[in-house]
Amino acid sequence: MNADLKRLIELQRLDTTAQEAERRIADAPSREKALDARLDLVRQHVADAKARLSENQIARRTVEKDLAIIQSRLSKFRDQLMEVKTNREYQAMQKEIEVAQTEVKAMEETLLERMLEADEIAATVKSAEAELAAEQKTVDADRNALGSELAELKTSLEHARVQRAELTGAIPPQLLTKFELVARRRNGVGVAEARDGICTICHVRLRPQVFNNIRPNDSIIQCDSCQRILYFVPVAAPATPDSVSQPAP
Repeated sequence: MNADLKRLIELQRLDTTAQEAERRIADAPSREKALDARLDLVRQHVADAKARLSENQIARRTVEKDLAIIQSRLSKFRDQLMEVKTNREYQAMQKEIEVAQTEVKAMEETLLERMLEADEIAATVKSAEAELAAEQKTVDADRNALGSELAELKTSLEHARVQRAELTGAIPPQLLTKFELVARRRNGVGVAEARDGICTICHVRLRPQVFNNIRPNDSIIQCDSCQRILYFVPVAAPATPDSVSQPAP
């Protein structure tokens, strides 16, 4: 293979590695936000469950307060029942007692419902808190992994830059300028493989003679369409029976 073409292929590999590292590094803040959002969502579940439990407790206290008032009134009615002097007063007092007893029964049922509801909500709170603890561990692990990945990416990026500087020093300036000009115009890709008579990046079919000239990889040839510098990867020949080692008898 032409030495300069080989260097350009390696240069493209380094540039692609650097571009991907830069992209991943630039994405890190959004990935951090996504981790925070995951935790915030579960925290909200806990907060919602606790808010429901607090509302339940407030409602229970209100019912308990109202129940105490009605029970006190019922007790007072019963005391007054012993002091009535006429049948009419007795019947009226009995009526008041019956109404109060009905209210007490209804409030006791409501209180029981609130208590059962509180048990269910408390279980929900406990489950949500367990979910939050588990998600916190997962997010912490993901955050640590992200930190390690960023460190590796920065190291890889630095290595790629050092290798690039060494490599570009060995490429003729005019050829390097040509490569970098095409790369700037073509999303960072200045070299492409030619396969089956087609540029694999722009997918335009090459003229047969051009493709034949590319196949030996002994010269710098650009795609007529996208201007990328082209190279050819020979297809490995299939193994023949003679080339396959035979097992010992």
